Amino acid sequence: MPEAPTGLRVLVTGGAGYVGSHIVRDLIAAGHRVTVFDNLYSGHEWAVPGAELEIGDLGDRQRLERVLSAASFDAAIHCAGHIWVGESVRHPAKYYFNNASNAFRFFDHCAQYGIRHVVFSSTAAVYGQPDVELIDEDQPLRPINPYGASKLMAERALQDIAAAAGLGYAILRYFNVAGADAAARIGEATPNNSHLVKVALETAIGLRPAMHVNGTDYPTPDGTCVRDYVHVDDLAAAHVLALHHLVGGGEPLIANCGYGHGFSVREVIEAVRRVTGIDIPVQSGPRRPGDPAVLVADNRRLCRTLGWRPAGNSLDAIVGSAWRFEQALQSLRGGLAKTG
Repeated sequence: MPEAPTGLRVLVTGGAGYVGSHIVRDLIAAGHRVTVFDNLYSGHEWAVPGAELEIGDLGDRQRLERVLSAASFDAAIHCAGHIWVGESVRHPAKYYFNNASNAFRFFDHCAQYGIRHVVFSSTAAVYGQPDVELIDEDQPLRPINPYGASKLMAERALQDIAAAAGLGYAILRYFNVAGADAAARIGEATPNNSHLVKVALETAIGLRPAMHVNGTDYPTPDGTCVRDYVHVDDLAAAHVLALHHLVGGGEPLIANCGYGHGFSVREVIEAVRRVTGIDIPVQSGPRRPGDPAVLVADNRRLCRTLGWRPAGNSLDAIVGSAWRFEQALQSLRGGLAKTG
């Protein structure tokens, strides 16, 4: 692998959020100058130490243009977006406005303001309900919920704008992200969360009365959904590798981000019980609209093209890091309540 570039000026939208803050951490560690553009809808100022934070919404065109005109950015990583499948079914317009329309404008502005390299946070939800157990990037794109559909629209817009303007791009399709920074400095702190590991840990720590399992009649070994859980640290590393790939002259890339094996909802709950030592209560209910039964990544393209070597490929390690952060987060919130 060629030597990694340093000193790039990088704009990260949604950089104060869960995944974005881990990417920002790694960009700074790699010697890059980072500006975060975030409306703090689900992000936190404390999550981006060392970065320049510009508070603003991608729907505010004037604010975005002021940020873009104030600095000469070499690259952009676009993480900003809404991510809840269930909410997208209830409020589809919210997702099409933010994930699609705002992305169209942002990618066009990247071309206008001379940003030559764009890394886009996409999702496995673009595949919908695949016909194969191990999903590669050439599977048909048939999203079954507005979240996946809005992200697929943004993918297509980025490819077309890039072709017209000569941009380099990488589209990373996330599978299920979990875990937290090893030192428990940053992690999943989004309120009203529906991510399985986060919800289970909030139940373990006493913030929720019980863990709800959405659907026990899926065509899987134990009747619950199966997902490929990828540690957020490994996902952040993939973004930095993708950026360096583009800056080094690499070809445009679309790649899955996952480990290539899945765990059921019941298996994740057992891992939470094992790691925390707490027998969390569980209640079963009907399926959630828009959820496919199985989503597991074929990650060979990511490993082959970027030399990605995941370090956190263990369900207990993922849950353990998230549990340490959950405990630290409750201590932080308790301290803020006392001083507020």
